[in-house]
Amino acid sequence: MNKHEVATSPYEQDLDQVTANYTPLSPLSYIERAASVYPNQLAVIHGERRFTWSQTFTRCRQLASALSRRGIGLNDTVAVLATNIPAFYEALNGVPACGAVINPINIRLDADAIAFILDHGEAKVLITDTEFAPVVREALEKCTVKPFVIDIADEQALCHDRLGDIEYEEFVAAGDTEYPWTLPADEWQAIALCYTSGTTGNPKGVVTHHRGAYLNSIGNVLAWTMPQNPVYLWTLPMFHCCGWCYPWSIAMQGGTNVCLRRIAAADIYAAIDEHGVTHFCGAPIVLNFIVNAAPEDRRDLQGSINVMTAGAAPPAAILKSMADQGFKVTHAYGLTEVYGPAAFTAHQQSWDSLSSLELAEKRIQQGVRYNVLEGLDVLDPETMQPVPHDGETIGEIMFKGNVVMRGYLKNPQATQESLAGGWFHSGDLGVMHPENYIQLKDRSKDIIISGGENISSIEVEEVLYKHPHVLEAAVVARPDDKWGETPCAFVNLKPAAPTVTAAELIAYCREHIARFKAPKTVIFRELPKTSTGKIQKYKLRLEADELGSL
Repeated sequence: MNKHEVATSPYEQDLDQVTANYTPLSPLSYIERAASVYPNQLAVIHGERRFTWSQTFTRCRQLASALSRRGIGLNDTVAVLATNIPAFYEALNGVPACGAVINPINIRLDADAIAFILDHGEAKVLITDTEFAPVVREALEKCTVKPFVIDIADEQALCHDRLGDIEYEEFVAAGDTEYPWTLPADEWQAIALCYTSGTTGNPKGVVTHHRGAYLNSIGNVLAWTMPQNPVYLWTLPMFHCCGWCYPWSIAMQGGTNVCLRRIAAADIYAAIDEHGVTHFCGAPIVLNFIVNAAPEDRRDLQGSINVMTAGAAPPAAILKSMADQGFKVTHAYGLTEVYGPAAFTAHQQSWDSLSSLELAEKRIQQGVRYNVLEGLDVLDPETMQPVPHDGETIGEIMFKGNVVMRGYLKNPQATQESLAGGWFHSGDLGVMHPENYIQLKDRSKDIIISGGENISSIEVEEVLYKHPHVLEAAVVARPDDKWGETPCAFVNLKPAAPTVTAAELIAYCREHIARFKAPKTVIFRELPKTSTGKIQKYKLRLEADELGSL
C-alpha cells in the first residue's frame, strides 16, 4: 500500500488520535485508581504504621510536589538507597510523577560502587536510609556529583546518623497534597535507571520506560492469577528492578504492601501469620532458608501461600519441600533489562496427575513468555536461528517486545550489541523443550567445557541439592591439565548435619548423573551472596582458579 492509498483510506479519515481516545501508558495510573476505588483499604503496613490507599496517594503527590519545588523535573535522576519501607514505596510513584527518573541503589554496594552510580547517573537528589549513613557518607566524599540529600529516619533503623539537611517526613510534609497527578506526555519516557550487578568492571545502567513498566505490572498479575486485594509481603528488595514492577502491580490490584525491613525466616513466618499474607517474591535462597527454618521460627500456615521465585533455577528438591509445607511456588525468569520477570512456568492441566517430585522437575523450567512479552526463544547467537526444540541443543535465550529496556545509559556500544538482530541477548544459555518451554542451563561464562564436552553447572547443582545434608551448592570450573577444566563444587551443609566428605558427595553425584559431569573437587564453606540472595559465582571462580590445575 502506497502513501496515497493510506491517506485516502476511510480508516485514516476523521478517526484521529485525540485526548479522549489515547493516553500514554504509565504505571502511575494504578495508584491514582487505587486511591479512587479503594480509598480506605490498607495500602502499606510497616511495624505499627498504617497507610490507606488514599493516604499513600496523597503522600506520593506531596513527594512529587516537594521535588518539583526543588527544581527536579523531566529526566532528572533521583537516587534512592533504602530497605523495604514506606518511603521507598512512595518514591517509586512520587519520583516519576514529577517527570524524574528513579534510580534504586543496592544497599549492599560499597562506597566506590555507590559513588560511581551517583556520578554516572548524575543524581540531583539522594533519598537515603540513615542505617546506611557510614557507607553513603564515604560515597558522597568520593563522587563528583553532589546531590541534595534527604534522610529517611525510619524507626526500625539501627543507625540514625544524619547526612542531609532535611528528613524525609519533613520534606514530604512541605509538598502540596493536591499536586496534579500528570502522566508523561510520552510513554517512552524514562521511568527508572537500574544498575546491573557488575561482577566485572563497572555496572551498566539499564534505562526502562513508562510503557514497559505499565505492561510488565500487568504481566505479573496475569502470570500469578493475582486476585483483587492481595496481601503482599516485601521479601524481595524494592531496589531490585524496582521490585520486579510489583509496587505497581499491587497498586493495580488494590492490595496491601507489608514491609519487611530485614529478611529472616522467623520474620517471614510471623508476617504471614499476623497479616494474612497471600503472596511474596524471593530468590531461591529465600526459599531455601524458609524450608530449613528452625522449628521455633515457624508458624502454622492457614491456607496456601503464593510464592514467585526467580534467578538461578531453584532446585527441584526445594520446590518439593516448599509445596509440602503449603507454599505454592511459581517459577519466573528475567533480567533487569526486561523489568524483572518476563517468563514463567505456566501450569498445564496435564501436570495435575504428576507426583510432587515430578511436578517440581517441571517447575524448575523457566517456562514461557509473559502475556505482555512479544518474543522469547532460544537462538543460535551466530546464525540467529532457533535451536531444535529437543531439550538438549543449547543456544542463547533472547527476548523481544515492549518490556525490553530502552538501553544502557551512556553506553551505545553495549546497547547495540545487546539489541543486535532485533532481539535482546540475555547472555543466558538454555534449551527449548518440545512443549515450547525454555530451560536455563547456565550463564555463558558458567558453562564448564571438560574434554570438549559441555557441562551445565546448574545440572550438577541440582543433584547436590537433592543430597539430604546439603543446604547450598554452587559449581564452577577449575583448571585441569588433562581435561581443560572440571567441575568444582562449593558446598554449605545444613546445620547439625552429620559429617559428609568430599568423596561421598562425588560418589553421590556419580550415581545420579554421567560420571564426567560429577565434581572432581568439593570445598565446604559458606557461599558469598549478593543482597538479593544470588550466589556470587565470580568469587568462587576466582577461588577455583587460585587452586590451580588438578
